[in-house]
Amino acid sequence: MNQRYTLKKNSDFRRLYAKGKTAVNSYMVVYCRRNRCGENRLGYTVSTKLGHAVARNRVRRRLREIVRLNAPAMKKGWDLVIVARMRAVDAEYRKLNAAFLKCVGELDLLEETP
Repeated sequence: MNQRYTLKKNSDFRRLYAKGKTAVNSYMVVYCRRNRCGENRLGYTVSTKLGHAVARNRVRRRLREIVRLNAPAMKKGWDLVIVARMRAVDAEYRKLNAAFLKCVGELDLLEETP
């Protein structure tokens, strides 16, 4: 994921929380809203409630890798914020990946396969 396609501003996060569509499961919450960039912009939220820095960074790295590998199959032009939940700390990678794909599917962000 290119650095210029990340969400950094608090106002962008707040806009998604207030007006975005939401998909929820036991591992994460995904907020999305259409943007005007033509590229997907992503933000990650991992609360200090999930543990120390090592655990939080591990969850963040896993989520970034999951998004990077699934990005070609996703529609373009959306802002996404992924909020990790407590179960994501001890979850296996494949379960996190399945949970992400389920959320993205619920939000209709996957490209149609011919």
